[in-house]
Amino acid sequence: MNGISQAAENNKSHIAEVLVPIFASCRHVLEIASGTGQHAVHMGSLLPDIVWQTSDLSENHDIINDRIEREGGANVRAPMVLDVAQQTWPVSDVDAVYAANAVHIMSWQHVESLFTGVGKILSKGGYLALYGPYKYKGAFTTDSNARFDQWLKARDAQSGIRDFEAVDKLAQNIKLSLKADHNMPANNQLLIWQRD
Repeated sequence: MNGISQAAENNKSHIAEVLVPIFASCRHVLEIASGTGQHAVHMGSLLPDIVWQTSDLSENHDIINDRIEREGGANVRAPMVLDVAQQTWPVSDVDAVYAANAVHIMSWQHVESLFTGVGKILSKGGYLALYGPYKYKGAFTTDSNARFDQWLKARDAQSGIRDFEAVDKLAQNIKLSLKADHNMPANNQLLIWQRD
């Protein structure tokens, strides 16, 4: 079982450069939509003193488990079943939540559910970090992101690159304040909020 995402290979070091100093003070990170598990094992190796909890829909667990068994440290936990639309998530009291390339794949209703869930489990002072492409004031940051948005919508009409302002509003609704908006390679952003 290979399960390599080239995008994850390309971006994991850039993401870690930003997140490691921030997450170093955390104890328990929940990764939403862990995908191939590449970010989990990479971040887990750089932050051996934290618990990195993977999660995804059950159909993606085999590939995550295989990666953790081959490459993960003891601090990287096997995936739990997590659909962001669940009323009750199978984890509580985490001090960081991370998701890469998730909110433009989900429907807007699921993005709202993601923030509702984070609002229930994130401890005071905790962090939410989301990586992916965004629009600002309705405008794409690049022509390639505009084309990517068209491709996403052709594949699934409910998906698409989200407006930063709309996502930030969801964060504010659960008492999160934006701490950083990092420009990342390949026309992506790494947004970091902290719980008030």
